[in-house]
Amino acid sequence: MDEDVIPILRVADAAAAVRWYERLGFAQQWEHRFEPGLPAFVEVARGPVSLFLSEHTGDARPDTLVYLRLADVDEVAAEFGVPVHEAPWAREVELRDPDGNRLRIGTPKD
Repeated sequence: MDEDVIPILRVADAAAAVRWYERLGFAQQWEHRFEPGLPAFVEVARGPVSLFLSEHTGDARPDTLVYLRLADVDEVAAEFGVPVHEAPWAREVELRDPDGNRLRIGTPKD
């Protein structure tokens, strides 16, 4: 088993959040609810990068910042219509998902 870290982001509507994260190239892996009608807990993944999206109020707070190292920051910037910023370590964009979570996405410089 590979060890990793998976951030948990608070979302109000997991289905809507999954659709938004699909624009970043993520795909839903699974969804769990303790019973029908109860809050959802969902995993989305893009290759080896995973995020948990939780409708459970105690799991995380809105306005969380997650840094994602991705290979295609220019494609992400074009998809969301945002400029790419040059940092000493990477070319980056910053996005907010529909729930206010902040995603800083960077492609490392060689």
